[in-house]
Amino acid sequence: MDDDSRFMQEAIAEAEKSLENGEIAVGAVAVCGGRVIARAGNERERTQDPTAHAEVLAIRRAALALGRRRLSDVTLYVTLEPCPMCAGAVNAARIGRLVFGAYDTLRGCAGSVYRLTEDPSMEWFCPAEGGAEKEKCARILKESIGMNAGKRKRE
Repeated sequence: MDDDSRFMQEAIAEAEKSLENGEIAVGAVAVCGGRVIARAGNERERTQDPTAHAEVLAIRRAALALGRRRLSDVTLYVTLEPCPMCAGAVNAARIGRLVFGAYDTLRGCAGSVYRLTEDPSMEWFCPAEGGAEKEKCARILKESIGMNAGKRKRE
């Protein structure tokens, strides 16, 4: 198993934990120097924080772990292609590389709808690679969306 698959499996484990907690199942891990330095799953429902996406939480925790805000030597693994907010956080943190699993054809900003992480007008360029373990990532995401469908209709 290559490093991308190994670290994506860790992100999938975070997504599974978020599913168990009633969240939309998205997980992320931040890797520096070949080791996981931060991990997170979605926490929007638990915290009632609309910005508590897995990517944002993993980036915050990585910055704390490294004691700095610029994370150019960090690779972020996430089970779903980042939304506009999360892609912006990737740029703001100057993440060195982004690897994601499932594509988000509705709001994905790392290749599907837009390439915010690679936009030449942005201050930082973060190469993004999609499709790592995409079947597993898509399966758990679909499972969580199905479980949360009734809850979202009421909102």
